[in-house]
Amino acid sequence: MKCDFIAKGVPFLIKWDRNPIVSWILLYELGGWLLRAALAIRVLGRRRTPASAMAWLILIFLHPVIGLIFYMLLGSTRLEQHTQRKHGDILEKLRASRAARRFQVVRTGADPSADEEAGPVVLQIQKISGMPLTEGNAVKFIAASNAVIDALVADINAAQCHVHVMVYIFAPDDTGRKVAEALINAAKRGVSCRLLVDAIGSHHFLRSRKLIHELREAGVEFSAALPIAPLSRKLARIDLRNHRKLVIIDNTIAYTGSQNIINEDYGGRRGNPWFDLMGRFTGPVVADLQIVFLEDWAAETGLHVDSPDVFTISEPSGDICAQVIDTSPSQWNDSFRRALIAAFNAARKRIITTTPYFVIDEPTMLALSMAADRGVEVNIVLPRVGDHLLAAMAGCANFLPLLESGVKIHRFRPGLLHAKTTTIDEEFALIGSANLDLRSFNLDFELSVMLYGKEITAQLRDFQLAYIAQSDRIDINDWRKRKAITQYAERAIALLSPLL
Repeated sequence: MKCDFIAKGVPFLIKWDRNPIVSWILLYELGGWLLRAALAIRVLGRRRTPASAMAWLILIFLHPVIGLIFYMLLGSTRLEQHTQRKHGDILEKLRASRAARRFQVVRTGADPSADEEAGPVVLQIQKISGMPLTEGNAVKFIAASNAVIDALVADINAAQCHVHVMVYIFAPDDTGRKVAEALINAAKRGVSCRLLVDAIGSHHFLRSRKLIHELREAGVEFSAALPIAPLSRKLARIDLRNHRKLVIIDNTIAYTGSQNIINEDYGGRRGNPWFDLMGRFTGPVVADLQIVFLEDWAAETGLHVDSPDVFTISEPSGDICAQVIDTSPSQWNDSFRRALIAAFNAARKRIITTTPYFVIDEPTMLALSMAADRGVEVNIVLPRVGDHLLAAMAGCANFLPLLESGVKIHRFRPGLLHAKTTTIDEEFALIGSANLDLRSFNLDFELSVMLYGKEITAQLRDFQLAYIAQSDRIDINDWRKRKAITQYAERAIALLSPLL
């Protein structure tokens, strides 16, 4: 009977296999499962959080073709292998050279690394970025966008040796042309000027051939960071960006913070006007910031700047201790987050943080919630209207558990608060380009400076308190009463966060 069943079934199977439609379906299904298996091996073979890996696997198994497309665009959080290796080699060489010169720094006697609260933060940052603590620095915070540009142009006009500019957005508007003219004039009088802009953030500037020609004609060296070239970069992820904002003048003055070189309204983008905050630094920390520029310049151009004037270390100009935090996709993806969590865990009284984008992960949320649980007053200040709708919605999905922990969330009314700052108790303050979001944690080249000391922390906190005074605090009861469809939409968008 068994043989009869097989004999009757074989002709049917042969006839079924010869059906072209069925054959194509079989091939499609077989190809789909092979693709799923290949992508699953790829996902599990990379260092990821369980949430990120699970999100990718769900997308891949739901539809492997769509999963493949998204994975090619967003799956890797690393630079193309050759670029990553080159950047790492440059970093090692320059920092070894910097370390050999460290003995020149005059010590002031202040040592936050010995402090019970600040000590672990100092060590954590040094582990992340390789940047040691520097003493004898001074910093002036500048909030008004036009005031920043005026001060920057004045310092460029007074430059004698070199001007190094690295910025995410350099726009060909009134502000951009004002800075460009200062660079052109400096180059014409013999000052070495170098300009590095992000290829996506400054795409309008890169199309301004006349302005670029004028810069190069005057002798300004120019390059675009991370250009879009999928084939030459072997389909490496194209949205890994250089988000740093940094200007170095004669290795004695440095500007860093949140402000780009663009008009205050950021070209009429959503939520304007924008409110930025920059720091004008002097002292030995400028030499460490110079190293950050030289690393990125060499990585993009292949040119090593070895002029003696770029390696001098400034004499002490104040009593502030500072430490540079530069992070990038060439490092493990939780580097900046580790610095933040170390600072949050050190808090005993008060945390205030301002950020335009707030898409955090579970460890960061846990650190903030735990700080509130132990009686720390935690304040998060965000813009009422963000310029990226999906990012704003994903951030809102995190509000309720934080509010339930006692975290205070404020929404800034006058415009888009773009300042990226954090103060912890009365001990240390952070200013830079990094947001409290997964992009700054995982994907972008970011630059921040941790400052130690009561006086400088109080100065930065005054700006933060002014932001809070112009904000509306979210009431937990009102937040719970929002429309159900809004809450479900926010939670759905937040599910995409781990894919980054």
